[in-house]
This record gives sequence, structure tokens and C-alpha cells, in this order.
Amino acid sequence: MNAAVVHSFDNPPRYETFADPVPEADEVLVNVTAAGLHPIVKSLAKGAHYGSTGQLPLIPGVDGVGRLESNERVLFGSARPPYGTFAQRSIAKPFMCTHLPDELDDATVAALINPAMSSWAALTQRIAFTPGESILILGATGAAGHLAVQIAKRFGAKRIVAVGRNPQALEEATSLGADATISLNQDRDALVSAFRDEFARHKIDVVLDYLWGAPAEALLSAIVQKGLDHESSRIRYIQIGNSAGPTINLPAATLRSSGLELLGSGFGSVPMDKIFAALAAILKEAAKKPFQIQFTTAPLSDVEKLWNSDSEGRLVFQP
Repeated sequence: MNAAVVHSFDNPPRYETFADPVPEADEVLVNVTAAGLHPIVKSLAKGAHYGSTGQLPLIPGVDGVGRLESNERVLFGSARPPYGTFAQRSIAKPFMCTHLPDELDDATVAALINPAMSSWAALTQRIAFTPGESILILGATGAAGHLAVQIAKRFGAKRIVAVGRNPQALEEATSLGADATISLNQDRDALVSAFRDEFARHKIDVVLDYLWGAPAEALLSAIVQKGLDHESSRIRYIQIGNSAGPTINLPAATLRSSGLELLGSGFGSVPMDKIFAALAAILKEAAKKPFQIQFTTAPLSDVEKLWNSDSEGRLVFQP
């Protein structure tokens, strides 16, 4: 079969022939029709993600859309290395295959499902988000952040604050349901002040953080309470991504002086059966009312050329 194949963690995958997967007794064969190039896919292909096995060669891709031998159209997650979803055929466990509603096309699902899952699983599996709570999204200008705004709105958030650098993308976040925006394009003192003003004027119950690094440090600094006669406010801070940096400096007083609860959400912190339950729920919701997401499609044969390109929204490869 034809596939994108990673031979080195330092180079993009090459389009070439690769041995067909042979399903084991507890696996099914999937004829792939679309697979999204998500940040986790690139991170795994670099050997930089905590889920990397270090095994080479490998076919990248963690999820995709395809057809089973019965011709049923499914969303699926790849079962075992070296077989990912950037190939003509892949394999999956039956419980990792979810039937696709007729209202959703393959490419849209491939673009949507991974970034939507990040906030959906965080708000339903890591915490029990309650309608009427307010949410701040740190890194709300990418595909996952824009979907987090839409998902928070559908979950009944009282107030949604979108935080990011791109002015146009922040404006789009407002059109998608954000009630306020905070730009990261300001010095640290001004940024901390903007965060503190938001917390003082409008109680924030939940933070979804796609950035970590310096923006997270500024936000956590704003959460620290001054004085000893204040009431602590519970803030559930869910760490999802680290596009702004893999580490932060966290003073002990940040935890002692507030009702801050730090959690992570991702593969490992959410069991796979819960993740696929979330995916099924997202598909059902999207079939009723589509989510807005920007994406472009390309043939898988262009994978090496487009791997590091700056495409609008998500890039979806089709074998």
C-alpha cells in the first residue's frame, strides 16, 4: 500500500510503499479516506510526545475516517505501531471505531474530531462543567481554541473569555461566542493586570490552557490573592497543550493563596473508552448543528511537501 512513512525524527515523512497491515484477532481493517494533521501527529512523528515509542519506521496519524470491510463508514483510532492513519489502509480495535452520521462528510470529521475532543473531554471527563459557569480559554485563536469557544457556548457557559495573539482570530472567536478577549500582545505587567481585572470583575470558574509557558505564568500570577482576609475562589485549571513552552515556574504561594486546582487532560489522563465516548457525543452534536472549523484537503502523496506548511486551519490528507 501507499503511506506516509517516518524514517527519522528530524525529517518529514516520505510518501512510499509500505507493507499492508494484517489485523490480529481483536482488530479490524480500515480503508482510510481522510486523516487530519494535528499537533499531536507532528509531535509523535518527531519523537517528542510523551506517547512516542521511539520505534522507526512508522506511519504517522492517530485518528482518521474510513470504511470497514463491511463498507460501514467510521471514525477510528489507530491500533498499534507502526501503523498510523496516514496510509491507504490501517487497523483498529472495534471499540475504537465509531459509526459516522450521514450528515457529516469524511474530511470535515477528520479535521474536526481531534481539536474538538480536547475541550469536550476536558469539560466532561476531567471535570463536570456546569451550565452557568464562566470559562477562560488560554490559546483560543487556533482550531482547538475556536472549537473550545463553540463547545463552551453549547455547554451553557455564562461568560467565555478568549485569550490569544492573533487579532483577527480573536475577533473570529467573538463571532463564535466569546464574550470578551484578552490579547497576549502586551508586556507581562499589562497582561497580568488584564487577567486580574477579568477575575475581579467576572468570576472565572474554569481555565482551558492550550499554551502553558509564559502566558500560563502570567495567568497564574493574576490568580494569586493578596492579603489574608479574602475568600478563596475555586478555579479549575485544565492544562491541555504546551505550544508556548513545555515548562513553567510555579511559586508555591500560587497554590496556597487561591482555590486553584491544576489538572491535565489528554491521552493518559482520560481513558481511551472515555475518549471514544466523547468522540461519539461530538459527532452526534455536530450532526445536529455543525461546528465551524477551517481546513484544507490535500492528497497524501503531497505529505512531505506540505508537512511543515502554514495552511489555514487544519490540513486533512486523503489517500
